Amino acid sequence: MPVRDGREMPRSAERGQALIEVALVLPVLLILAFGVVGVGKVIEAKMGVSAVAREAARAAALANDGDEAWTRGMLRGQDVAAGYGLSNGSLELTVAPGSFKRGGAVQAGTRYAVDLASLPLMGWFRITVSSAHQEQIDPYRSRWTASGG
Repeated sequence: MPVRDGREMPRSAERGQALIEVALVLPVLLILAFGVVGVGKVIEAKMGVSAVAREAARAAALANDGDEAWTRGMLRGQDVAAGYGLSNGSLELTVAPGSFKRGGAVQAGTRYAVDLASLPLMGWFRITVSSAHQEQIDPYRSRWTASGG
């Protein structure tokens, strides 16, 4: 038996001390564990947002005119966002074809709010991640369509 102040401690006191130690350490461990999962969700969303912006700009740069560029970019961005699971309704995607001339650039930007409400102890956090990408329009690419126009 353990000795305290020259007296032996009873077994029930040892169990009580262990229970207090667990009660003090457990909340810290839970916050750490859920924090790691939360950071993982934020990193995953950041990768998805970057991919959405990159793919939207790339699809828009391959279009034949500005209107088509905007449509292609938005559709491709939404497809990629669905593939990455960015589906809580907070995705904002912008595609700016500009003047859409050869050698110019198309820009795409994305913002997404990562909701951590599904994690215990992290429900009050909502972190916004964003990304932007600019894609060069090929100056030598033909813009002829299948109909010859």
